Amino acid sequence: MARRGSAAPGDPTTAWAEAAVRGDFVVGDLVRYAAERHLRDLRDLRDYHWRPELAQRAIDFFPSVFTITDGPAAGKPFHLLPYHVFIVGSLMGWVTPEARWRFRSGYVETGKGQAKSPMMGGLGLYVMGWCGFPRAPVYAIGGDKNTANVLFKDAAAMCRAQVPGYEDGDTLETEGHVVLRGEGDNVWKIEHPTSQSFFLPLANGLNQSGPRPRLVLADEIHEFRSAAQLVTWRRAITKVAGSAMLLMGSNTPATSQLVGTEYSETYQAIAKGLKKDETAFAFVARVDKRDRDTVLTNEACWGKSLPAIGITYPVANIREEVITALTKPSEAASIKRLYFGIPTGAVDFWIAEDRWAAVQQVLTPEDLKALQGCPCWLSLDLSKKNDLTALTATWRDGDGVLWQKTWYWTVAERLDERASADNAPYPEWVELGWLTATPGTTIDYTFVAAQVAELDATYDVVELVFDPAKMADFETACEQNGFSVWRYEGPNKPAGDGLKLVSHAQGPLVKFDDRQYCMPKSIERFEDRILQETIVIDASPITYWCAGNAEIREDGLKNRCFDKKKSRGRIDGLVTCAMGAGAADNTELKGDRYEGSYFVDIDAADDDGDVVDDDEADA
Repeated sequence: MARRGSAAPGDPTTAWAEAAVRGDFVVGDLVRYAAERHLRDLRDLRDYHWRPELAQRAIDFFPSVFTITDGPAAGKPFHLLPYHVFIVGSLMGWVTPEARWRFRSGYVETGKGQAKSPMMGGLGLYVMGWCGFPRAPVYAIGGDKNTANVLFKDAAAMCRAQVPGYEDGDTLETEGHVVLRGEGDNVWKIEHPTSQSFFLPLANGLNQSGPRPRLVLADEIHEFRSAAQLVTWRRAITKVAGSAMLLMGSNTPATSQLVGTEYSETYQAIAKGLKKDETAFAFVARVDKRDRDTVLTNEACWGKSLPAIGITYPVANIREEVITALTKPSEAASIKRLYFGIPTGAVDFWIAEDRWAAVQQVLTPEDLKALQGCPCWLSLDLSKKNDLTALTATWRDGDGVLWQKTWYWTVAERLDERASADNAPYPEWVELGWLTATPGTTIDYTFVAAQVAELDATYDVVELVFDPAKMADFETACEQNGFSVWRYEGPNKPAGDGLKLVSHAQGPLVKFDDRQYCMPKSIERFEDRILQETIVIDASPITYWCAGNAEIREDGLKNRCFDKKKSRGRIDGLVTCAMGAGAADNTELKGDRYEGSYFVDIDAADDDGDVVDDDEADA
């Protein structure tokens, strides 16, 4: 066994970690944390053992069996890149006292083009046939057919490439070490007859029935629409008594890529030591926050996110991308994310995303308790059938700062199917409490009415502003719950009992003045609050997702609204946030023209911005 705290001869994994910590080559903070963790574990960890000979065996396997199949080095032995050595060595060299792999999961994130997929494909073949496991299933999974096959095709190509040191034309396939099912690019399974093991890609989100996997390789995590597959495989792995692992690879995800962002943030926390999980390995290669402003001109930091730069990834390649970023600002954000690990949101985020992110904060029970006694406005966007229903509470504190929290509902029926269609992890949100799934085929508005009643009883609610669509159904639900509400119909109409409901027009194609609630005014007030950082928005992943999906539509008079037809997904939570801010920042008019709220005394606009009358909207 290697000496604790020191790299023994023949231990390139630990040698790489020591060099990274010394600063012999450039690494980002997150990679340095991973290296420091390895060295600290050598010194302090007692529940797991470092076996450098096992790490070395896996490292040596690659150039002994594989040749590079693509690029300028094609045909040469596949020597792992230096950062590969650390990853493969760590995964294969750390074991339990029973000699089982220590790491049950691993996450590798780098910039684009850093040869993650060939490394993962080669590791899959190693585990399938050369680790001594009988009947070892290895799976490649992805968010769709193409991503599931990325690393599997690399593995298949290596099986048909020249074996180093063998006679010309000798491959793993021709020598009978493996059997490939399928011809050309249509290989769909790799088998290892001696061990009766196999390597199989599973496309389109499919799970193998009753799997007992030895290794699951999940590539392109940033492209996953739902974490359901990953959760299922992780549970399958925990059932395996021996060595088993879920290894994930990714480029830096956009903030609107919710699954990738969640996994990346989790493994960053593990690398930093903020989250303790001795069975999880994290390698996250990004430029540091201090590099972000100058990343396009500071070549010295590029190796932090591109650990293969200058080895298999030519510097000229990234210089070409940088020139594109400098000359085409519209592509700069994407290039910064894909190559330098700077997370950005959806294309054309409806407002400057850094300003949006600056006002996100998780509201604690203590925060909500402190808002009791502050005026509160509720805003409601009801779904038509089984989409999202959103309810936002907006408080204004004594300093004039707005605070917002949003509740969401959907139906439980066909939740997984709709999650795939909407590119949203609905089941995970339900499990984590961000989303409530009601029984039945349509949303039961009595759940929503109950939440409104609870807020009305707890806080100083001024009124509830609403999108007219489906509002009559909500009023019926309130009646069923025994909760009194009344619809405001203008300053000359009598007030009712209970909570006041005020209509809020949605589209820009309406006539309005400063007395009316309408989306152009509400968006303007909401934007001002965000840009001035005088609003705090509860950091819900659903609200962030809605914001990343939004598109703005503008008419000839510069009136703007959110365009649901052109948006990239659901935006209901963003709509209610804007409505709430618009209501809370309503400037009171003097005299009998103002009765505590703006009244839309014109035809309302439906979800698509088309003018309809109230009865049609409610229908």
